[in-house]
Amino acid sequence: MAKVFDAAEVAAHNTRSSCWVILYGDVYDVTDILASHPGGSNVILKLAGQDATRDYDPVHPAGTLEENLKPGAKLGRVKADSVPRTGASAVEDDAGNLGRGPSLASLLNLDEIEREASRRISKRAYAYYYSASDDLCSKSLNKAVYRDILLRPRVFVDSTACDMSTSVLGSKVDVPFFIAPAAMARLAHPDGEHGLARAAARFGAMQIISNNASMRPERIVEGAPRHQVFGWQMYVQTDRQKSIDMLQRINAMRDRFKFICLTLDAPVPGKREHDEKSSFADGAGTRATDGGAVGRQLFLGTARDLTWATTLPWLARHTDLPVVLKGLQTHEDAYLAAMHAPQVKAIILSNHGGRAMDTAPPPLHTLLEIRKYCPEVFDKVEVWLDGGIRRGTDVVKALCLGATAVGLGRAPLFGLGAGGQAGAERVLESTCKFGSQFSRQATLRRTMVCTREADASPRRAVLEAEVATCMRLLGAKSISELGPRFINSRRVEREIYDGDPALDEGGRWISKARL
Repeated sequence: MAKVFDAAEVAAHNTRSSCWVILYGDVYDVTDILASHPGGSNVILKLAGQDATRDYDPVHPAGTLEENLKPGAKLGRVKADSVPRTGASAVEDDAGNLGRGPSLASLLNLDEIEREASRRISKRAYAYYYSASDDLCSKSLNKAVYRDILLRPRVFVDSTACDMSTSVLGSKVDVPFFIAPAAMARLAHPDGEHGLARAAARFGAMQIISNNASMRPERIVEGAPRHQVFGWQMYVQTDRQKSIDMLQRINAMRDRFKFICLTLDAPVPGKREHDEKSSFADGAGTRATDGGAVGRQLFLGTARDLTWATTLPWLARHTDLPVVLKGLQTHEDAYLAAMHAPQVKAIILSNHGGRAMDTAPPPLHTLLEIRKYCPEVFDKVEVWLDGGIRRGTDVVKALCLGATAVGLGRAPLFGLGAGGQAGAERVLESTCKFGSQFSRQATLRRTMVCTREADASPRRAVLEAEVATCMRLLGAKSISELGPRFINSRRVEREIYDGDPALDEGGRWISKARL
């Protein structure tokens, strides 16, 4: 029979030499993992002798304890009535907030959804999701640059049909936007990444799962329709064996995961001041964790020695899944990536949501650079982008300039925060009564995954309907019809890089070399 402890007994073990914590009602001796904990020892020590469930639960996938603690570390149970109420789990607290505030149907755009999420989720979670590097210049420009591109609607065009389906890496998807990799979804809501996956399934959207997801990949894809497209994001670790072990897990689920997304735009974290402020306890001058805020903790152990010459061959030795390179910010790097086709199948133009280097160019600038200096890249690899998408018109503008698909990072997380899985669906949805604008196949797919009674009622539109409305007003019946003739990008073109198109490696000129 398991030993039962009084909370006062546990509280006495609050030092580096004897550190106990309570998790889910069980008592654990975590002294041995203090030195190796990725977030630093103080993350644990500040909770030593206490119920750590509330802090632990949203950021650790199930099974983390079992994988990292030695046999015998679980000491017994704690008397439930001896634990202070402040140790209640975040799951209970968040669930209690869902009934308050406006209905999801009344939230008409992504800005309103973010405002509602900011009211419901913890300050720590909002600081992590909202934060960007330094003065937030890149984050702001990611969004603002779309306003400087104008649309050119055509008239006397039959706009009855509007097919938003497309393909990514040879797989059919029903919408041209996808859920980009963003860490720690359970900070927003217990539904977490699994809730995002179910929301994406409802709309036939692709999802790239974060390397730092708060749920295990097996759990995230559990129950997903067979046609749903998933990718796995990867940060290569200094301890390469950890990365190899994860690749082996993803290889074993290759029926679910269609590619590896290798992130390159943040070998070190940017200075995210909103997130950093949240690491100071209760506004005091003493930092609550020695690993920094959430974002800084996640980067501990990330390798900084990746190169074109070494990393892609290393990756090829451990997986034959297609590779998508995330975080390209210049046409030179896009060109070099295309030289590594067919191992590299796609690139994602991204400045990490403005969270790495501030004043880095918005992805739309890089897209225009590629069109100007090396348009042949589009023939070798698919070009995706993320960052700053707030409206369906933003999606359409990127597609008109040659993007295959467009990623949403923060928006689905704020959707979770506003209402769990239903909130994430609200970010993506238009209506559940699909009508003639959707293909019969897409309608059947959505019908299969719309299981709740609420899914049968129409709702006012957010992103999906905004894309459809924009395409209809332009006179485009399908994604394949979109092109630069539908937009005026002259104002933005004046702002992009205008120097020599020489490559950094090998001294080759893009204007002379051809892929």
